[in-house]
Amino acid sequence: MINLRGVLLMLRSVLLVLVLSNAQPVTAQEVVTTDAGPARISQVVGDLDTPWAFGFLPGGAMLVTERPGRLLYIAADGSRHEIVGLPEIAARGQGGLLDLLIPLDFSRNREIFLTFSEPHGRTVGTAVLRARLSDDNRHLRNTSTIFRMSEFSDLERHFGSRLAEAPDRTLFVTIGERGDRPSAQDLQRHNGSIVHITRDGGPAPGNPDLGADTLPEIWSFGHRNPQGLAFDLNGQLWAIEHGARGGDELNRIRKGANYGWPVIAYGRHYSGLPIGEGTHKPGMEQPEFYWDPSIAPSGMTFYSGRLWPEWRGDLFVGSLKFDYISRLEGSPLREAEQIQTPQAGRVRDVREAPDGSLFFLSVDTGALYRITPAQ
Repeated sequence: MINLRGVLLMLRSVLLVLVLSNAQPVTAQEVVTTDAGPARISQVVGDLDTPWAFGFLPGGAMLVTERPGRLLYIAADGSRHEIVGLPEIAARGQGGLLDLLIPLDFSRNREIFLTFSEPHGRTVGTAVLRARLSDDNRHLRNTSTIFRMSEFSDLERHFGSRLAEAPDRTLFVTIGERGDRPSAQDLQRHNGSIVHITRDGGPAPGNPDLGADTLPEIWSFGHRNPQGLAFDLNGQLWAIEHGARGGDELNRIRKGANYGWPVIAYGRHYSGLPIGEGTHKPGMEQPEFYWDPSIAPSGMTFYSGRLWPEWRGDLFVGSLKFDYISRLEGSPLREAEQIQTPQAGRVRDVREAPDGSLFFLSVDTGALYRITPAQ
């Protein structure tokens, strides 16, 4: 004879197990050795599909972009949902939904900015989207593509796409040369440049006068594929960019400056042949630091010193190639440490949280991690 009550209790137990298995997991932690002492690395978000960027919302929630074209809301309790309302995105090659900026005045109007590869027929190009996050955190409202690069192409690489907010609330945006090397020296195209725009997408006041027939949004040029952009604690703008074979660069970004690609470089073509005219040329900037061999740098943050005073002012950079976080210190900046951990597989983005902890995105593990002091 079947005990109906027993069956119901068993089903209830099975359902409880299923509910718990779908809840935010209690994640394993690892303690690693750093120059500032032991640090604890813990997973915050898992099961991400090719994550590219993240940002912090007031109250402990977060946003995360996935390159295939999804924007995720992560609540403070770890629950999540996809935010709808994005425009059409060309998730091709290295393109897709890319960087994310939550401005300092987000609480005033709930505006956010995103970069993405925008399709136009068979061609694609880097674009910047402005949108308002709905009060329930589920929709993007009032979306507007405020900026798009001047020339799209069918090449599917070197989109650049990092965003940084200046103290006056204007925006800096990196754009790769899209695999068209000579275009980085062509001031009639946005390829290979860092542009400086208003929050409506127009040229920002005070941009350099680079001559007749040049695009007024260009702040600096001669870049290959800048995938890191950040202000230091003194308000100086810096960028990191991928070299070819060797020669990834860290550059102090100056108004109107030419950073040399592809005329000068410290790396070589993937074929092994030399690039351009060597490593120096009058009128072209030198990097503050370069990596050889290449580490494929992506994502960067200057640290405030809130939890690790000894790291105040240091720069943290993710490596997509060698699976570590590079820490640079001193003046001029030099690599002082490589923070290595099994979780750091293809580190795409690194940022400091409001509480002073460090967060990083791993493409290989599809997860977002938090670093805190272990003592």
